Amino acid sequence: MNTPDSTPGSLAPDGSPTGQLSLDTAGERGSLSIEDTVVEKVAAAAAGEIDGVGGAARRVLGVPTGSDDGDGRPRVSARVTGRTAALDVRLAVDYPASVRATTEAVRSHLRDRVHALTELTVSRVDVSVAALTSTTTATRRVIA
Repeated sequence: MNTPDSTPGSLAPDGSPTGQLSLDTAGERGSLSIEDTVVEKVAAAAAGEIDGVGGAARRVLGVPTGSDDGDGRPRVSARVTGRTAALDVRLAVDYPASVRATTEAVRSHLRDRVHALTELTVSRVDVSVAALTSTTTATRRVIA
């Protein structure tokens, strides 16, 4: 006869599982794998959360195939190995923001957000600044 405290799946007063359905080891829970593309999307969204950071145009042989716009998302490629991720980020920085301060903010934020959302440790964040974008509209000077 089972008592209420010893039925399979019940909880002890301290909140720990009792009985036969204890899930104490990772092997009993299964495994989780996170694909590179998922980490890329998480990191691109996180990089876009930083003020002064925007998207950079794709380039073929160094020539942009579109426009560098501050409104787009930065481009990220990720390599996940086990519980570690390495990130390569390509972005545009709004002029006249400090490139060094902006890229350091991106690195720090990406490490924190990717870890918080995926529980992966980010081992490396390489940042390439592809363009400086102006936040103000350009004015033409007319010489008469």
